Amino acid sequence: MSNKKLARKIGQLLVVGFNGKAITPEIKELIHDYYVGSIILFSRNIGEPEEVLQLTSSLQKEAKAAGYEKPLFICLDQENGVVSRMHQGMTTFSGAMALGATDEPQYAYEVGLATGGELKALGINWNLAPVLDVNNNPQNPVIGVRSFSANPQKVAEFGEAMMKGLQDAGVMTSLKHFPGHGDTSVDSHLDLPVISHEMDRLEKVELVPFKACIRAGADSVMAAHVYFPAIEPKANTPATLSKQVYVKLLREKLGFQGAITTDCMEMKAISNTIGTEKGAVKALQAGTDFVMVSHTYPVQKRTIQEITGAVESGALSASSIEASFQRIQLLKEKYATWNGTSLSDKEETLQIVGSKEHHQLARKVYRESVTMVHNDQLLPLKRDKLRKVLVLEPVQGSMALVEDKKTQQKSLGSAVREYIPHATVKVYDENKLKQETKELFYAAKNVDYIILGTVTVTENSPVITFVNQLVKENRNIIGVGMRNPYDFHFLNKLQAFINTYEFSYPALQVAAGAIFGKENARGTLPVEI
Repeated sequence: MSNKKLARKIGQLLVVGFNGKAITPEIKELIHDYYVGSIILFSRNIGEPEEVLQLTSSLQKEAKAAGYEKPLFICLDQENGVVSRMHQGMTTFSGAMALGATDEPQYAYEVGLATGGELKALGINWNLAPVLDVNNNPQNPVIGVRSFSANPQKVAEFGEAMMKGLQDAGVMTSLKHFPGHGDTSVDSHLDLPVISHEMDRLEKVELVPFKACIRAGADSVMAAHVYFPAIEPKANTPATLSKQVYVKLLREKLGFQGAITTDCMEMKAISNTIGTEKGAVKALQAGTDFVMVSHTYPVQKRTIQEITGAVESGALSASSIEASFQRIQLLKEKYATWNGTSLSDKEETLQIVGSKEHHQLARKVYRESVTMVHNDQLLPLKRDKLRKVLVLEPVQGSMALVEDKKTQQKSLGSAVREYIPHATVKVYDENKLKQETKELFYAAKNVDYIILGTVTVTENSPVITFVNQLVKENRNIIGVGMRNPYDFHFLNKLQAFINTYEFSYPALQVAAGAIFGKENARGTLPVEI
């Protein structure tokens, strides 16, 4: 294989990211000189819909100018809910656990189809979704509400419906995080989690959704930076670097024919151990097709050079590069076309994004997802009898690294004020609760009802002590879990508790409506508390 031919094939295996909302000299060089085949976008790249379309069109224009036979794959994590890269102008759809709470897989299909339609309209042809992790560990810091349920069959059903919806919109999907990231208590962005279950248990729980979606025609599978001793004999080898996971389990046992991608190789589970560049070679030796290096330009270049050197030295076979290249080309034939990579139909295209029909679907699903976890004859409240209402809501700081540090323009307080304009709203910081307690107790004095928002309460959270003290002073406290339904386990002295699974404003509006009898919280818990 000639050097140029080899370079083009290696480049097609790379998924790279960059900073900014316009093409940079670095990404231009990676396209023209290194022939990278796929680009990953994050919130740092996303502006208004028109800006996104301008960016994706410009990227494809560069690929064409560089002599690419097939267009770029342009991907992102648009799981919806707490992991959504696109916000401005796009429809806000329910995330996985909120969808699971509807108990209706058809909604997962419809949301997948609508999400895919909006992504495709903006030139994005690959969504890193759905999440097929079974969230059976309440302490999981990185999956949680990104999972459809704690029930493997339910995750399989909803995951397949979401996958089909995205595919029918013409968008490639990635099932993640194989073989399962649901039963971890460590964030793989920070360290290497270990799942020590025997193979029998993995077959009955973690692998169930992946098997179902592979049978239903999965495009690609993303491997997790998680170590599974039952699958991989070599200690502390994550799934992303394991031939046992890629070849023995995924290819041979489960019969998967599509493309495999690593999770980002700059995550600390890899970068702080084997290192991103050597890890990329090891992942390709193990059997991955795509190597994801999402952030750092010098690391991206060094990774390509390391892979090239490994092929030239014989440490990595040219035939395995060719096999991965062919698998990726097959998917590009299906999902990546030069049609729609220009700005010629801009007006018509942008009408799909944030359309009235999509907003109506989103609102309908939120109405079916918000869940009345507990109500001891307190709700609904009668607005004409309310004098003083206090809303206590958390600062939006309790997030995993995968989530965007986005500012919430509207909040639980805003949603309550749609019904009680004179409601007092106080924001509390869980990390400063001891200093804030006196002020918050003063605000809570002589009010009729307290509406308390929570994001993630753990067993050592100061919120528990604070709420227990508050309950002694005022029994009329309504909890609104704005993320984990598990919060009620720690706050079970509250007279009422509603869960929204995310702090998307439409979900909070439904919760407020349920408090005041204008909405029915129809959802059912997809996990056990």
